[in-house]
Amino acid sequence: MKTKALVNKIIPFSSVDGEGNRMAIFLQQCNYNCLYCHNPETINLCINCGKCVSECNYGALSIVNKKVSYDRSKCKNCDACIAACSINSTPKTTEMTVDEIIEEIKKVQMFISGITVSGGECTLQSDFLIELFKKVKELGLTTFIDTNGSTNLYENEELLKVTDKTMIDLKAFNADENKELTGLSNEIVIKNIEELTKLHKVYEIRTVVVPELLDNEYTVDMGSKLIAKLDENIIYKIIKFRQLGVREELLKAYTPKQEYMEKLRKIAIGNGVKNVVIV
Repeated sequence: MKTKALVNKIIPFSSVDGEGNRMAIFLQQCNYNCLYCHNPETINLCINCGKCVSECNYGALSIVNKKVSYDRSKCKNCDACIAACSINSTPKTTEMTVDEIIEEIKKVQMFISGITVSGGECTLQSDFLIELFKKVKELGLTTFIDTNGSTNLYENEELLKVTDKTMIDLKAFNADENKELTGLSNEIVIKNIEELTKLHKVYEIRTVVVPELLDNEYTVDMGSKLIAKLDENIIYKIIKFRQLGVREELLKAYTPKQEYMEKLRKIAIGNGVKNVVIV
């Protein structure tokens, strides 16, 4: 039986998901439950309750054998189904085999330098990643993982063998704050950053800046000190919180001003990180 994964969406061309022009593949399901999540519909698996079916005005959703069936060809991406969902999920997913994704990659192979698999949290489906990355490497393309860093990657030798680089979220440096934000502590995240850097498997570290919700200066200060100690050339991306796509309770949270982001950037540079990017 061939390994399959539940795919939320595929973006054929992306310049923000790693080095060069890349295909970005988003898998469904996440073990984090971030307060500021910008795509909460990727967190949980559909329970086939059917609430979304009646909300679809284009006939893209139906009930087949007691399960919600999705017809991508009829979908207009109005996202009424996602708005109707009460469990942070979506019916707009497709179960795909490795070979089916490889066929999608081959359509744009001449125009990309590699693929980046994201989520959700893609490392929850590590067996699929291993099989997929083996075949992607045969095509001569690079393989990146976009991860929250909460699964034990540093001991997953089979996956790391076929992974070129990782992009890891450092959401909060304080373990208690990370747990309040995501539902989980961050000890494994820190350990992944340390061990994967030793293996030259880290492309960038990222921190989302949310004024008043998080101790942003502490995370950037401690995070940048850690990066500088491990490899000063790793990209440290500090990202402005934006209200687009977030949960209702954070719609009143505000985007940090550029002056504040520059202050954080100076902290990171002062700690020895050479490549600090504000997004």
